[in-house]
Amino acid sequence: MNEDLIFGFFMRFVVLALLGIMLSSPVFAQCDGRLIAEGAFLHPPLCAPKEPKRIISLVPTFSLGIALELGLPVVGAPLFGMSDEDLKSKAEAAGVVDLGSFLEPSIEKIVALQPDLIIGSSFLGEEAYQMASRLAPTALLTGANWKEFYRTLANIAGVDDGIEGRFAEYEKRVAAVRERVPKDLRVSVVRITPWEFQVFLDEPNAWAPFDVLRKAGVRRTDFETSETNVGTKRIDFEGLAGLDGDILLYIVGGSNDSATSGRHEAVLTNPLWKMLPAVKAGRVYRVDAGTWIEFNGLASANKILDDIETYIIPRP
Repeated sequence: MNEDLIFGFFMRFVVLALLGIMLSSPVFAQCDGRLIAEGAFLHPPLCAPKEPKRIISLVPTFSLGIALELGLPVVGAPLFGMSDEDLKSKAEAAGVVDLGSFLEPSIEKIVALQPDLIIGSSFLGEEAYQMASRLAPTALLTGANWKEFYRTLANIAGVDDGIEGRFAEYEKRVAAVRERVPKDLRVSVVRITPWEFQVFLDEPNAWAPFDVLRKAGVRRTDFETSETNVGTKRIDFEGLAGLDGDILLYIVGGSNDSATSGRHEAVLTNPLWKMLPAVKAGRVYRVDAGTWIEFNGLASANKILDDIETYIIPRP
């Protein structure tokens, strides 16, 4: 992530402080709402509104998508540059005000929307938390597991009744898909970026789309599997040789220009790409960047299951 852009994001909050927009003391110095003493978010306890009415999401992925799935009153979020068109359309239909880019949202719009709760992810950092929490109670969630994130946000918003029912329905579908996934099949997945290839590993705390693959019984290659939490392998053309699965799924575009700059075509015509077993067998498929990179809740999880049924499970 561009450090200058992140610094600019923080500095805009500082400008607000200099203008006197921020409060002189923390918003929840005296809690008149729901005091949440523990949770997977920065700096508990959190004084959350009893019934939030005007929620700002600082990121357009986990917190926005899950908040909308939970039916929360989101009034603003950074929608610019989103590659998940379904989520963007859902946000616009719900009347969510576009705050611009998540790296540099419009602070003026955030203030004008008068949020009573601000949500986001902890990767925004400590400065962002300190500044935002002077505008409204702020929960920057730290959970790496998408289900934990879901449960934490539901608890913060006071809408956790029935949440397990949502997951039970999803888990029922996962079990049905797992029964149909071929046990002897190996699947490779790679993301094409303008400068390298990224391999999100099958591991205990895998990034959400790959956690869905893992739970659905999809087996990856040895190169793409780890018993520890490595995260992501970054490889060049020579490193593609490790992607020797029977099927290859690839992600291109989204938050970068690899789909439009000529990089996509350059990769697909490269001899090292053409040598991959799945490519030679004609079993290579492009999957949606909005789903696989901007994963944002149960809707995304079900889209991953759709891809498994479309590309991995043999058709009758």
